[in-house]
Amino acid sequence: MRHKKKGNKLGRKASHRKALLKNLAKSLIQYEIIQTTDTKAKELRRYADKLITLGKRGDLHARRQAFSKIGDKELVSKVFDDLAQREEIADRNGGYTRVIKIGNRKSDAAPISRVSWVGSDLENTEELRYPEHIREQFVTEEELIEDDEEGEEEDRD
Repeated sequence: MRHKKKGNKLGRKASHRKALLKNLAKSLIQYEIIQTTDTKAKELRRYADKLITLGKRGDLHARRQAFSKIGDKELVSKVFDDLAQREEIADRNGGYTRVIKIGNRKSDAAPISRVSWVGSDLENTEELRYPEHIREQFVTEEELIEDDEEGEEEDRD
C-alpha cells in the first residue's frame, strides 16, 4: 500500500530533487512558460501552486516562506506583486498552472510537456523568454507577408 508516499522521487536523492524543483520554479516564474518532461511538470505543478498560494496570502511570513523556497528576491516580488494579483489567478482556489503535453523528445523519446501559468501563452511571454537583441533577429509574420507582396509586384513588372 502507498500510504504517505505522495510525490514522485524523479530518480534523484532528496537534495538533488529539491534543487531541481527550485530551479524549475524559478524558470517558470521568470519566463512564465517552460518545457520539461511530463513527470517533472507534474511535480513542478504542486511546487508552483503552493508558491502562488503564499503570494495570495501576501503577508511578511508568506514572503519569507516563498524566499526560502525560491531564493531570489526579485522572483518572490514577481510572485507576490504580479502573478498572484492577475485576474486569471486571483479568482481561483487552485490549479494556477497549466500542463500541456506536446509530444516526445527526438533524442530519447521522453514525453515532453509545456508548463505555464493560467492566462499565459506564447505570444504574451515572448518578451520574457527572448532578450531584445534576439527578438530583432526573428522575422515577424507581418514582415513575411509584406516581403511576399513586394516579390509578387516585382514579378508582375
